Amino acid sequence: MLENVAAVVLNGVNPFELGVACEVFGTDRSDDGLPVYDFAVVSAEGPTLRSRAGFSLHLEHGLERLEEADLIAVPAGENYATRDFPPELLEALRRAVARGTRVLSVCSGVFLLAAAGLLDGRRCAVHWHQAEALARRYPHVTVEPDVLYVDEDPVITSAGTAAGIDACLHIVRKDQGTEVANKIARRMVVPPHRDGGQAQYIERPLPRSSCDTVGDVLVWMAEHLDEEVTVEQLADRAHMSPRTFARRFQQETGTTPYRWILRQRVLLAQRLLEETDETMDAIAGRTGFGTAAALRHQFTRALDTTPNAYRRTFRGPEAA
Repeated sequence: MLENVAAVVLNGVNPFELGVACEVFGTDRSDDGLPVYDFAVVSAEGPTLRSRAGFSLHLEHGLERLEEADLIAVPAGENYATRDFPPELLEALRRAVARGTRVLSVCSGVFLLAAAGLLDGRRCAVHWHQAEALARRYPHVTVEPDVLYVDEDPVITSAGTAAGIDACLHIVRKDQGTEVANKIARRMVVPPHRDGGQAQYIERPLPRSSCDTVGDVLVWMAEHLDEEVTVEQLADRAHMSPRTFARRFQQETGTTPYRWILRQRVLLAQRLLEETDETMDAIAGRTGFGTAAALRHQFTRALDTTPNAYRRTFRGPEAA
């Protein structure tokens, strides 16, 4: 049973990510009949730390407090993607996992878990903006850049900022049931569970070709997403045979013409859902999906959320 929780911090800790752990596990909600956790914030670098926002934290607990925790939360911090971590902290985390304690990272806190070797051979979540850096620095880790959190018990990792809330509520739901997690979420005025993953928040600009062979065709394709085209037609525009065009396209874009145009159609649908009040049928026509049903199918496959849910996320419930 989850009873004892510690959040371990270093100089440059991100206040919001630390606040996530404090809000979920450090707030007394016994007046609602909710469990009260024995919660502490632990310093790994002395009694006084500097937050990333510039204010100081004065902490009474050192690393010894981790020895009694059922769950250790690791919030994000400044330069976690490149900094070195105190060896005694890394060893304390390894000991904790060895005795069955869970560890949870929020955003770039995942770099600390990776440095401790706790993610070797495991899947993990991280903010999409840092996914490439994490995979490059720790090649034995399987990075899942599109999800909000990953539960590889006893190691739980969450993506950027508010995804830490999702992961914390997931842990509560797993240990103490849906009713408790839902009540905490209501008190926090957040959804108990969010639809989709990080994919809907990732910025994906139109890819640029590394050379000029298919560059003009890419521009034409982007301007005619509502039209059905064949590889033969595209090859004719590029003055190549279909086989040569397909090979050059793959070399220069890293994907096939079909997958490229499908991705651009989804991107256009995202922009129209965010910026206009057009109906699903109208958006389906403008993006080349043809029908609202086809739009929903391809959109959900690409982003793991529906067009209506996406519009609500970015424009509010009244826009859906």
